[in-house]
Amino acid sequence: MASTGDLGWLTQTLLGATLGSVEWVLWLLVGLSIASIAVMLERGAFYLLRKLHGTAELFSLLANAQWDKAQALLKGQKGLEASTLLVGLSLVKSNPKAAEENMSAALAKGKIGFERYLSFLGTLGSNAPFIGLFGTVLGIIKAFHELGKQNVQGADMQQTIMTGISEALVATAVGLAVAIPAVVAFNAFMRALKSRVGRAQALAHLLLGGMGQNATNADKAKTTEGKTA
Repeated sequence: MASTGDLGWLTQTLLGATLGSVEWVLWLLVGLSIASIAVMLERGAFYLLRKLHGTAELFSLLANAQWDKAQALLKGQKGLEASTLLVGLSLVKSNPKAAEENMSAALAKGKIGFERYLSFLGTLGSNAPFIGLFGTVLGIIKAFHELGKQNVQGADMQQTIMTGISEALVATAVGLAVAIPAVVAFNAFMRALKSRVGRAQALAHLLLGGMGQNATNADKAKTTEGKTA
C-alpha cells in the first residue's frame, strides 16, 4: 500500500481536507430541513388564507353581468382570482377597454407573490441527495484511510469496512429524507398555483365577454334610437 508521502502535493492537500469529520454535512442537511419545513408552513398558510370563496356563485354572477354583486362577493378576499377580477370590475363602467390589460398586469403581479420561496423548495429537492452523497463519499474516504493506518486482517478488516461504510451512508439517507418532502411540497404548490391562474384567467375572460356583449347591446340601442329619431 502506498504511503501518504508517495502521493502528490495536490492529492495530499485534498486528502487532508476530506479527512475531517463529515458531521457538518449532517448538520447542514438538518438546517436545510428546518428551513424547508418553515417554508412549507408559511406557503401553506399563505395559500390557505388566499383561497377563493364562492367560486360557483361568482361564475354565475359574471355570466349574467351582475358586476356589482360580483364585486361585493370579492370584497375583502385576497386571492389571486379576487385581486385580478377586482381590477377589471373597477374599470367595467369607467374604462372597459383598459380592463383586459390591467387584469393581465394584476395577474402577473399576484403570481409573483404566490411563487415566492418555491424556488428554494425546488432547488433543495434537486440538490439535497447530492449533498448527502457528498457526505457519504467523505465518510468512505475517511473509513478507508483509517483502515489503511491499522494493521487489521480477516474478520476485523471486514467489520471495520462495514462499520465505516454504514456510518457514511447515513448522510445519503438524510439527504433523501430532506429532498422527498421538499419535492412533494414544491409540486403541490405549483399545481395549486397553476389551478388558481387558470381559474383567474377563465373568470377574467368571462368578465371581458360580458363587457363586450354589453357594449354590443349598447351600440344596437343607439342605432335603433337614431333610426327612430
